[in-house]
Amino acid sequence: MVVTSTASDSHTWNLIYLQLLLEELGNRVINFGSCVPDQALVDGCRALRPDLIVMSSVNGHGVQDGIRAVSLIRSVPELTSTPAVIGGKLGVTGPDGGESARLLAAAGFDAVFHDGDDIAVFRAFLDTLPAPRGELRR
Repeated sequence: MVVTSTASDSHTWNLIYLQLLLEELGNRVINFGSCVPDQALVDGCRALRPDLIVMSSVNGHGVQDGIRAVSLIRSVPELTSTPAVIGGKLGVTGPDGGESARLLAAAGFDAVFHDGDDIAVFRAFLDTLPAPRGELRR
């Protein structure tokens, strides 16, 4: 699994939290860190072929950065079926009635998690995925 921020997001504590959570659940995780350029994300995922791409946004630019990144991810044949999710603070204007989730899903994300969603929602999503190819999955 790959954990990453958006290209404009310099926050790291959220990535560490996600990495530790996923590892605690028995997954092998590569943390790309913060401010990952879109093409670097795509190139890294093309090389690693992760079971899941988890993108996190804290700075509120998740919608615009996420749409751009997932569109590029989905344009790569090797990554078209790789599950990709995004979560965190997706916009700067607060709740938008689900519009950001609709836009992000239409761009290619398999799931969208908003700031304040219970972590149980994310864990329930993980339970819907096929067992990862990595040897650490419980």
